[in-house]
Amino acid sequence: MAELQDKILQLKKERNAVILAHNYQRGEVQDIADFVGDSLELARQAAATDADVIAFCGVHFMAETAAILSPDKTVLLPDEGAGCPMANMITAEQLVAKKQELPGVPVVTYVNSSAAVKAESDYCCTSANGVKVVESVPGNDIIFVPDQYLGHFIQTQTGKNMVLWPGYCPTHVKILPEDILNLKKLHPNVKAVVHPECRPDVIDAADLATSTSGMLRYARREDVTELIVGTEVDIIHRLKKENPGKQFYPASPKAICPNMKKITLEKLYFALESMSPVITVPPDIAARAKAAVDRMVAIS
Repeated sequence: MAELQDKILQLKKERNAVILAHNYQRGEVQDIADFVGDSLELARQAAATDADVIAFCGVHFMAETAAILSPDKTVLLPDEGAGCPMANMITAEQLVAKKQELPGVPVVTYVNSSAAVKAESDYCCTSANGVKVVESVPGNDIIFVPDQYLGHFIQTQTGKNMVLWPGYCPTHVKILPEDILNLKKLHPNVKAVVHPECRPDVIDAADLATSTSGMLRYARREDVTELIVGTEVDIIHRLKKENPGKQFYPASPKAICPNMKKITLEKLYFALESMSPVITVPPDIAARAKAAVDRMVAIS
């Protein structure tokens, strides 16, 4: 593996590339990346660098977001088949139809969505800033896509009347409330943090529902020595690196995203070597999608 890592780092230098890895990537992919984080955080990091090439170790919508925010850079996705089932649960055509059904109701779209869906939206949001974005939207009625569970969580925090699209993350719905409760019985002093993409009964069983960045911050607290983590299991690789001596327990070993695992060091090497697959977004869609992202950033 060391030889392959050296080859990747040499190619990175030759291509003037930056390597981004999502928190859910394999540990060895996280370890070779320049930045590890959530999707929007990574896209913004990349836009701020002077790199010519972005090698995005994540899923398709994340690479699209990077392409939208960095139109002058070449964005590579090491496995073009690394998609997001939740993002695929709504199309731009379906969102247009919903907007026609509810004329004048603003659309807030989770960043876990395609560029085409973002382009039909008024605002984007992340799991970290969703409550703040929704609170800032004028009026009480909102169409929220595509994640019904994140939408439900935001609704409980804001009291807004939200029309929720019936999408969900297949990885997070594998986490059950009994998973949290059983671990708490085994570890009486443990706290549990879960992602707001989890089902409401899982959020009720936890101590805190927060984004991956929120989980990372929570784990650094001095009063936290062991933690149940209710999200994709490979975030624990980063948690352990950043918090030596602390104990982390995955809420469920079933919470694995197969699409995130499609990216390997070998595929990253071949992507940098061949400069493909390149992810692009048509300029008209990119401009409209960026407007929705920019509104979110202005609020945040």
